[in-house]
Amino acid sequence: MKRIVTLAGTAMLAAALPGCALVERFMPDAPIETAEAPGQIEPVHAAAIVQDQAVFWVSSNGCTQKSDLTPVIRRTGDASVITLRRIKEDRCLQPRAEGVEMRWTFQEMGLAPGSRVSVENPYQLPQG
Repeated sequence: MKRIVTLAGTAMLAAALPGCALVERFMPDAPIETAEAPGQIEPVHAAAIVQDQAVFWVSSNGCTQKSDLTPVIRRTGDASVITLRRIKEDRCLQPRAEGVEMRWTFQEMGLAPGSRVSVENPYQLPQG
């Protein structure tokens, strides 16, 4: 009987582990790292691609600047995917509940005007 319980417990644990990995991917405090990209993926409050610009609303503790973030571009066929990554932590102590707006032109990101673009960042509701 003990062996059956152990096998059942092992099967339940194995089934639960992929779910844990999935939950971590969408948790704002869980950094998602890749070896080839700098910093960590930045959860965004909102993102839009408008008039050959990528516009993001991100969290800020009061000091976030454009130079603290970097858009990483991955080409996929005839389109590109932008992943906004934080390369410098905002250590200020005056959080901005609404976050801050950051913009990059397609030219700054090395994209041709009119390029097909999507955003890969997870979304996070504004604090407060």
